[in-house]
Amino acid sequence: MKEYNAYIFDMDGTVLDTLRDLGDAMNWAMKKHGHPGDFDSRTVGALFGSGAQVAVTRAVALMKGCSLEDLEQIGTEHDTVTPGLPAEEIDAILSDFKPYYAAHCDEHTGPYEGIPELIAALRSRGKKCAVVSNKPDPAVQELADSIFPGLFEFSVGEREGVRRKPAPDTVYTAMEHMQVLPDESVYIGDSEIDLQTAENAGLDVIAVTWGFRTEEFLRARGADVLVDDPMEILP
Repeated sequence: MKEYNAYIFDMDGTVLDTLRDLGDAMNWAMKKHGHPGDFDSRTVGALFGSGAQVAVTRAVALMKGCSLEDLEQIGTEHDTVTPGLPAEEIDAILSDFKPYYAAHCDEHTGPYEGIPELIAALRSRGKKCAVVSNKPDPAVQELADSIFPGLFEFSVGEREGVRRKPAPDTVYTAMEHMQVLPDESVYIGDSEIDLQTAENAGLDVIAVTWGFRTEEFLRARGADVLVDDPMEILP
């Protein structure tokens, strides 16, 4: 594996297994608004990756008959699904999902096996590490501080007024904070959004196979460097 000076990680599905807490929050919010609220883990994984707004929109789209295969376009420039969905209902569910998840984001969440050891090994070799997520920023800060104390030099989530991934804005912010350039940095993630983010930011990318997307899915979307174990990332 190539050696870099900075390693920028996605959070959900990459360094943290957040699936159960995300699913519990989404199912709770959907039930509150009259939906079954019985999404299984596979479906929850398909909802997330592009932030809470897109996740709730995808959840409502499923309730309106959208297929799992068509969810990927929601939140992109090719989105033909969202205009046909009830915007007020999406906003209402989102307004309940966010505070509920913020209050329960760490109940069943933990690092994937080998991730703390990987980041500690990188830091011991003088590498800089950051986490950049589409998760709401308060949850990102809480989880990064409580689960990875002192391991990440910088962490950032979705903030009002800042474009979410796959726009490169938050990656640029992380690189500026760590004082590194794109050609000495690598982005590590588990979804198509992460592949697009790395491309837009001009970074090499490593895709992980233990997250919310399958290896087959990632390869079909252009991933050519994949790892099955965190320690494979070490230079």
